[in-house]
Amino acid sequence: MTQATKLPKRKTSKVRPLFDGPEWSFELIRKVHDVMGEIAVGELGLDIYPNQIEVITAEQMLDAYSSIGMPLMYRHWSFGKRFARDEAYYKRGMRSLAYELVINADPCISYVMEENSMTMQALVIAHAAYGHNHFFKNNYQFRMWTQPDHIIDYLSFAKSYVAECEERYGDGAVESVLDAAHALMNQGVSRDLRPRPRNVMQRERERAAQRRAYEEATFDPIYRTLPEITREGPEEPTHVQAEHRRLGLPEENLLYFLEKNAPKLEDWQRELLRIVRLLSQYFYPQRQTKMMNEGCATFIHYEILNRLYERGLLTDGTMLEFLHSHSSVIFQPAFNDRRFSGLNPYALGFAMMNDIRRIATDPTDEDRQWFPQFAGCGDWMGTLRQAWADYRDESFILQFLSPKLIRDFRLFAVDDDAKESSMDVAAIHNEQGYRDLRRRLARHYDVATQDPDLQVTDADLSGSRRLILTHHVRNGVLLEKAEAERTLQYLAQLWGYRVKLVETENGGGRVLKEHEALPMP
Repeated sequence: MTQATKLPKRKTSKVRPLFDGPEWSFELIRKVHDVMGEIAVGELGLDIYPNQIEVITAEQMLDAYSSIGMPLMYRHWSFGKRFARDEAYYKRGMRSLAYELVINADPCISYVMEENSMTMQALVIAHAAYGHNHFFKNNYQFRMWTQPDHIIDYLSFAKSYVAECEERYGDGAVESVLDAAHALMNQGVSRDLRPRPRNVMQRERERAAQRRAYEEATFDPIYRTLPEITREGPEEPTHVQAEHRRLGLPEENLLYFLEKNAPKLEDWQRELLRIVRLLSQYFYPQRQTKMMNEGCATFIHYEILNRLYERGLLTDGTMLEFLHSHSSVIFQPAFNDRRFSGLNPYALGFAMMNDIRRIATDPTDEDRQWFPQFAGCGDWMGTLRQAWADYRDESFILQFLSPKLIRDFRLFAVDDDAKESSMDVAAIHNEQGYRDLRRRLARHYDVATQDPDLQVTDADLSGSRRLILTHHVRNGVLLEKAEAERTLQYLAQLWGYRVKLVETENGGGRVLKEHEALPMP
């Protein structure tokens, strides 16, 4: 499924195009960047970090791929392995490279390849330097979880710290800790929006002091003359409950728990866990906003380049090259196409941004019924900016996916029960079906439901030192046995003692499966 793309109407003008042909120069890139800024900031009202555009080779782009897209990264064998694989695919023509790579930093760093034509450089600047840049700066997930003005300095520290540890303690010792930390990276995220106390013991002491101060301030000896009354209330916490409270259990962030409480880890090993944990937390907003982020950037580059063409600043040849690339990016194969691998986030995101614009400017009766808060308001750009700031993929779909777009993408829901011999069509194109489809698709984009619900639920630091994790199983889906045991072994290496993983029925508490691991000698 593709969206039709055509050249926009162009005003007759004697304005000279910004460029003509594939050749680019740094001066031309700067000129195009500045002209686009007048549209992006002046007309569309985007709020961006200062831009830093760097031109790199294809090999440098591959290197950036291998190190999870960061400009400065510590050394690890997995990065080299990934580089060798991607390089082999690229040289054999089995895989292409992205035209750009953008870093959520202040200033925002956009990498463009020197092999790009000037048209592609212009597309990349509009897409990354303005589209992604605005989303990074304004979306609440990035504002809450990341510090773009510090990330480059922290990466520089992390790289030098890991190198120093390798020199002092040996490559093997450092590699062992990083291997284990990388295996637990997806469980190294804190999803709770409340700020985490830095010192649980200190917090408990402060609370106890506050309670004593309150008791002393409200003490009155006259109450001693009253007969004793048995009061029903919460009992004093047991030793186990007190220990759980001190450790902050249950704890979903496994790397954080190990960093603070693992009995045998040395300080440098805890710092390595902290480095991996902070990187995992840095990337967490990107996992939650992939579709919105790419949809925003694709919509912005399409809008900017069309406006440039309408003003005579781009040639017909440039526009045709751009539309060819743009159409490829937003192409959505049908479900029975061999190329189908799910919904293309660029296609769905771009379609939803265009649909919001249509609803705000030219709504149907159906649109007014489903979206009374902005249908026909006329301020489509204001609606988009507000959506980009206040939503993530899951909530964005729940709020803005329209029946028209459900029909355009020919979406329907199927219930597939492994115990049944046939599948049931659960949602079709009627009012109830639209709502059900929207809920189901939103749940598909909810990262919290995609990752297994693993928590540290018990730890004995004064006796056997055993550690117990609980996996709250959703929809009867257990962890893959070999993968679970291999990851549990990494966890045991960091903890230093026996580790047990219990898989329980979500809500029922019935134990479905157990795994155990001991640290390797």
